[in-house]
Amino acid sequence: MITYENLLDSLRHLDWDDIEAVDAATRKIFAHFTTGTYLVRRGLTAIRETPRLMALCEHYDILDKLVLFDDPDTGIRVRLHIFGPGYHDRPHNHRWTYSSHILRGEYRHRIYRPADLHDGLDPAGLDAVMVRQEQPGLSYTLHHSAIHAVVAEPGTVSLVVRGPAMTDRFLVMDNRTGQAWWQYGSAKETPEIARAKRMSGDRFRELIDFLTEWKII
Repeated sequence: MITYENLLDSLRHLDWDDIEAVDAATRKIFAHFTTGTYLVRRGLTAIRETPRLMALCEHYDILDKLVLFDDPDTGIRVRLHIFGPGYHDRPHNHRWTYSSHILRGEYRHRIYRPADLHDGLDPAGLDAVMVRQEQPGLSYTLHHSAIHAVVAEPGTVSLVVRGPAMTDRFLVMDNRTGQAWWQYGSAKETPEIARAKRMSGDRFRELIDFLTEWKII
């Protein structure tokens, strides 16, 4: 029987700056997820049974993040992202390199010209160099320094495999207002912010109903 631990073992010694290697490794993992619903169902069962995983799940007005697996020793994490109506984000980078596989729905994905991430970066100078329509069955890998933004259709579901945090902060930019600001990982969040985004049991059960209806599980 495949477990998350042995499935993800190949990721433990990866160089997460080498996106070619990360992409090759995570595509093999996604192939196991797309042959059936067992692995997603197993991850959701783990959330029910493991308070630590449940505490890592997050709910926002237009996005839910379900943590199916988390390895505190390496920082490797598998998440299910469920996009709500009106989802769009500002150009930003991430603290970690990740790979994503679209299970349902689609989103418009803009990737911007590489930039030196610093306090004085002018968002008005951002130029998109690639626009993709991410659809079911498609996967991609993004380096933690890359700047991108997504506009998703309601009910889009993606599977995300992320590596260890490479920095303690990431830059968010608003190219309409010209503002840019740093955001930090959960270790630096206030208790109030952590509580505000923590997923409730009722929301978790509602998401299970959606995933069942959509035949993700």
